[in-house]
This record gives sequence, C-alpha cells and structure tokens, in this order.
Amino acid sequence: MMVSIGFGVHVAQHFLLSAAARTLSLSAVARMSDEEARATFQRIRWSDNGGEPYCPECGCLQVTALRTRPVWKCSGCKHQFSVTSGTIFADRKRPIRDYLLAIAIFANGAKGHSALQLSRDLNCQYKTAFVLSHKIREAIEAEQRKAEFDGESEVDGAYFGRTRPENESAQRVDRRAAASKRQVVAVLRQRRGRTLAFVVGKESDAIPVIRERLPLGSVLHADESRAWDALHAHYDMRRINHSVAYSKDGADTNQAESYFSRLRRAEIGQHHRVSGRHLHAYASEMSWREDMRRMPNGAQSNTIAALALGHPISREWCGYWQRNRAA
Repeated sequence: MMVSIGFGVHVAQHFLLSAAARTLSLSAVARMSDEEARATFQRIRWSDNGGEPYCPECGCLQVTALRTRPVWKCSGCKHQFSVTSGTIFADRKRPIRDYLLAIAIFANGAKGHSALQLSRDLNCQYKTAFVLSHKIREAIEAEQRKAEFDGESEVDGAYFGRTRPENESAQRVDRRAAASKRQVVAVLRQRRGRTLAFVVGKESDAIPVIRERLPLGSVLHADESRAWDALHAHYDMRRINHSVAYSKDGADTNQAESYFSRLRRAEIGQHHRVSGRHLHAYASEMSWREDMRRMPNGAQSNTIAALALGHPISREWCGYWQRNRAA
C-alpha cells in the first residue's frame, strides 16, 4: 500500500500501520463473557471437526455436555474433559476469558510483552503472568522446532545476556577475553521462509544443528566468522565481510540481522533482563514473530491459541513456583 507524504511523493506504508494488520480488538475480547470465550476456544481446539468436541482420550465423537459444569463426558470411555483438558492450560485457576485475553495481548507485542506488564493488564500476580507467558512460549517453541529448510538460507550468531559493568573503571574487565554468563543465539533463516533459533555456547557449536536441518548443497549466506569455515565442505557458501559492506556481490545476512534486532529490542526494551535458563524460549518466540510479522494480529492470536490447545501439559511450568524454582 502506498501513502502520500506531500509534493506528489509516495512511500510504502509499513504493514503494522495498515488496517490489514488490525483484525482483533482487545476491547472486544475484554467484553466477552466466559461462555463466549469458551466457545471461541472450542472452535479453535476442535477446528478439524467443525468446532464440535470429541474425546481427547479415545477420540470418540459421542460426547455429552454436563448440565452442572462446563465439561463433556465421553460415551465410550466415560472420560470427562473441558475445553482446556490435557492442554498447556490444563488445571487453570483463572476465568477462561483471561487466557484468551492474555493470548491477544501477547500477540499484539511486536517486540514481545513483559510479564510485569501482563500482570497489570490481567490484574494478577507477577508469578501468574510469568508462568502463563512461558507456557505460551513453550507451545510456540515446539512449533518452531518443526521448521524445515531448503533453498537459500542465512546463518549468523550473536551474544545475549546483559551483564552490569563495575562502577569503577579499574575494576572492569574486558568481557571479550574473560568468561561471562552470556550465551550465543544462533539463527538459521530461510529466505522467504521459516526461522530457527537455538542457544549454543559458541558459534561453532551450531554447525551440527545446521547440518541436520539444512540439506547438503544448499546456498548458505554467512559472515566471515571463522566459526562458519567448516560449512564450506557441505554448502554453497556466500560470505560477506561486514567491515566492508552489509551486502555485496549477492551475499548478505540481512534477514538474520533483522531477527537479532527484534530479539535485542525485546531483551533491552521489554524484558530488561533475560535469564540464561530461559533464553531459548525468548529466542524461539522472536523467531515466530519474525515468521508471522506480515500476518494480522487476529490470525496471530488464533495461531497461538491453536498451538497452546494442541500442546500437552507442560512438564516445566506446571507447578513451577510450588517447586520453589527460582525465576
């Protein structure tokens, strides 16, 4: 879409500024009743059956809605289940509308959404918002791990994990030479395709993952880091020296750099600190946001809901605080 800025000059409008990017209103979700939110989840979870529920245990189509509670009972195995039973939202404590609203809020954050802000949006404890956000990230990460690659791709790596320098200059150390808690996020990104991010100790540790995911002989763009030299034996490498140019002779890693820009802004601008234990989850979230950046917020929200309702109960986040695990 082109917009005029005067004097007959037309420039392309950013997608996020267009009406096509806005197909879901938070106010519309907030005005929903629990029954309407439950019906929305039902339609998404059982979309393969026209929104009609079936037993998650045996797959039987003959189920009966109970009058006393919003659950169904299977005529075959007698299993009782709700719209979130067996999913990552199982054993929920809050009204179901809050989960639909949390998904919509999460989808609207182009650079992520912090747990502190979500706790204010939902009027809940920080712990509740923290676990809920990570459950959504877990479902997203499981989907991103399914990415398949072919054709032309880019690979790059960058350090993440901020450390506060000492106050006095005499006590500061050069972290380029000293050991630090920072980790490398490596990204493999297919041009006009999927994005896969994973956390490694150093860039060269990413080579086995790249070889596993990318077919031999593919065109692969990389910078001139020595970590990628070993890939020349397996791929048609296109190297770019960033000290000379960002793009030259058809070689560049601009799409990989675009991903790192999004992840960096999420770390610094939204979360301010990302724990090394959970860096992989944030990295996968941003890879998903890169892949979905041209999709309207309504489609993003429905996709997240479908991923969450299709993901089993979390083994990491179910009972997280009860196990006294530090965030």
